[in-house]
Parts: sequence; C-alpha cells; structure tokens
Amino acid sequence: MTIPRILIVAGSDSGGGAGIQADIKTVTMLGGHAMTAVTALTAQNTLGVEHVHPVPPAFVVQQMACVARDIGVDAVKIGMLGGAAIAHVVADELASGLYGDLIVFDPVMVATSGAALADEATIAAMRRLAALATLVTPNLPEFRVLCGRPDLPDDAVEDEARAYADEVGAHVLVKGGHAAGDTVVDRLIAPDGTVTRWSAPRIDTIHTHGTGCTLASAIAEGLGRGLSLVDAVARARLFVRLALLEAPGLGAGHGPMGHALVRDVPGARASLNQVTLPATDHAASVAFYEALGLTRIVDSGDRYARFETGGGTTLSVEAADEVANAAIVYLEIADLDGAVAAARAAGIAVTDPVDQPWGWREASLIDPAGNALRLYTAGEYRRFPPWRV
Repeated sequence: MTIPRILIVAGSDSGGGAGIQADIKTVTMLGGHAMTAVTALTAQNTLGVEHVHPVPPAFVVQQMACVARDIGVDAVKIGMLGGAAIAHVVADELASGLYGDLIVFDPVMVATSGAALADEATIAAMRRLAALATLVTPNLPEFRVLCGRPDLPDDAVEDEARAYADEVGAHVLVKGGHAAGDTVVDRLIAPDGTVTRWSAPRIDTIHTHGTGCTLASAIAEGLGRGLSLVDAVARARLFVRLALLEAPGLGAGHGPMGHALVRDVPGARASLNQVTLPATDHAASVAFYEALGLTRIVDSGDRYARFETGGGTTLSVEAADEVANAAIVYLEIADLDGAVAAARAAGIAVTDPVDQPWGWREASLIDPAGNALRLYTAGEYRRFPPWRV
C-alpha cells in the first residue's frame, strides 16, 4: 500500500462544508486517497437543508463495488444514508468481504442547522451497520436516539454507551460537543467497557458545519494507514480542532471549517516544521522576512518572532544570546516518547522530553556536525499559540 484507500459512503453537501465534500477534503489533506459512493444529493447552504434527493439503492452499491473491485479499500467511512433501503443494501454489500473490517460509521441524523436527515426506519436500519462497524461516532443527541433513550441524562451516557458497545460489538465514540460547559469531553468506549477520554477547551465559533463528517473520515484515514484506533481518534480530533480554528467565516449561518488550511497534523515520521534563527537586530529581521512574504504569527517584544510560510511550516527569529548564536532545527512527530526511545536505541544522545511554557514538548539533541536539533510535539499550539498575533 502506497497510500490509504478510503471509501466514503455518504451524501453530497452542495455548500461544500459537510458530507462527501468534507470527507474528500479531510482524507486528501491527511494524505489518503478518497473514493466515494454518493447516497443522496442535497440542496443546502450554511443556513440549512432545502431539499434531499436520494440516490437509487442499487446505484449506491454499484458505486461501492466498482471501486472496491478495481482500486481496493483499506477503510470505509459511512455517513448520511438518505433512507432505510440504502442503509440495508449498504450493510449487505459490506458483508460481501470486499471492504475489509475497518469501518467507521457516523450515524448522521440531524445537520448542524437542525434539519432532520434520517427518519425512524433509517435509524432502525442503522443498527445493522453499527454491528458491522469498527467504530460508531454519534454525538450526544444521536446517541440518545440510537440507544432509544431520548431523555438520557448526561451523567448516564457513559454507562449506556458501555451497554450499547457490548450489544453491537463495536467501539463507540460519544462526542461531547453538544454537552454544556467550556470543556468538550469525547469518550471512546470499547466493547469490553474500557473507556478512553479526551478533553479540550471548547472553541467558540458558529462555523462548525461538517465537524462530525470530518472527524469520522479522519479516523477512517488513520485506520486505513495502520494507526491504532486510539491514535487515529487522537489525530482526527487534532485535525478537527485545527480546521475549526482555521474556519474562513463563509455564509450567514453555520459555516464550513478550514480543511484546506490544516497542513501540519504530525505523523509517525518526523517532519521538518520549524527552524529558529539567531537575530542581532530584531526589527531588521522581522522586516526582512515579512518582505519575503512570510506571515508573522507570533511576536514577543524585541526578542522573538515566528512566521508562517505558504506550506504551513514556521520560521522563528530569536535574540542571538538566547539561542547561543546558533540555529535550531525542530522536527515534529506525533509520538515524541517513541521517537526518543528509537533515537537512543540507535545510539543517539537525546534529553528527556520537557514541557515548555509555550505549549510545546521538546527533547534536545546534537547532530554529528554540532547542529542543535529538537524533537517536539505541539498539537494545535504550533499554528495557534495563545499569544498568536
């Protein structure tokens, strides 16, 4: 496999913020190859869904089968289905053996705008797909519908999710964005009841159209490239948060996220994502790099500035006496502890990782020529530090 092949079975969003369009953008930006089976056409924008036109079930299956036979499939993402008949034929087709067992099912029922996208018969048919899936990714309202408890209180969700995961034999990622509070908690429940939790500050924006589609397709891309489920979820959550922070503010309602501007989700291999250069004249250095067309994203007095390049990589200038008058090259990697262990196994001297006040976690090392390097992980703080200008 040279590139993860991700089959997306979902509806089209004419506004480009969710559905197949968001899925394709997500898989592409994360490095995968997106294939599609369109289940429904919608007329929609940021204000809502005006009309849904289902695709004939037989044609949905034909789209799936023709790409699976020729190109192959490493993982499947299922989104909006458009009707119970489509849900059943998709379940039948997935059971054929052409698609592997890495299936992410996002039970789309209600759009961000509030429009209903699934009727009762479709919701009932979703149980078949949940039982075939590796992972089901409902938000809180969708989970209450799936488990048949519309009045389920927030403090009972985790126990109910354990029961549901055991019943369908799949992992369940209950997304916490619809809960109250300034912290969003997402919970991954395994069929054996094991719970993995992620929490992060809520991002204050109305431009959240397509968050569920994006998260599920990002997880599918991660699974398709061989990541563990926990690692795929963590990577997908970071992608969604960066895309929310990059939202361009389009439309008069719930606008799309900024998929195309997310270029820096760390992977299994170290990537050259930051260089710090010594500066003897701060103002002159800032003027120089801005004249070259770089965008200043951080400025700290007369001693430090960070710039973003067109590809998303950053370059910093720092007072020469603070960096021993030498350049420092930063290599970003998802698993910093694993990278440190691998370096040491290869005989490379590297310090223990240290949490830095600017939100990065770094380990220091020197190459054979005496050049200073840092292995680091930054999450969303690389592009969006708290003091970004």
